[in-house]
Amino acid sequence: MGPGTNRDFASLLDDLIVASELGDIAPAPTIPFDYLAVAEELHSGRIRVAGETVAAEYREAGADLEDEFVSLLDMVKAQPETVAAEEPAAPSIDPAEIAAELGIAEAHPGDLARMRRSFALANHPDRVAPHLRQRAMVRMQLANMMIDDAKRRAAKKKP
Repeated sequence: MGPGTNRDFASLLDDLIVASELGDIAPAPTIPFDYLAVAEELHSGRIRVAGETVAAEYREAGADLEDEFVSLLDMVKAQPETVAAEEPAAPSIDPAEIAAELGIAEAHPGDLARMRRSFALANHPDRVAPHLRQRAMVRMQLANMMIDDAKRRAAKKKP
């Protein structure tokens, strides 16, 4: 069959099964489907489903899954409880602790850029958990201020 031939899903599966049994590589399936036409049809409002129909299907699906859900709950209850690991303390926003973490006091002026990058790699707001982003932003601002001050002091010392 050529790539332009319309085939249904069942025939595609049959071809794949036959090809896998023969050890051949099955041709890549093509799906004759106009996605834009379907999207337009859905957004046009011409397709309507009554709320009662949806609710009835939801109830039927829920009834089928209830036994499976109960068995999963029993399985979870049967497992021994694991002690949740304590969440590590939030990183400090104390400038003295950040300076000690950076090691600014003994830093060589050439190392300041490397220190900024390594601190950002570990503490950037985009790299921490969402509930710690505000704190990470403050930590980064403080670290950047300290590194910039160290750079200015180093530049003033040069004759």
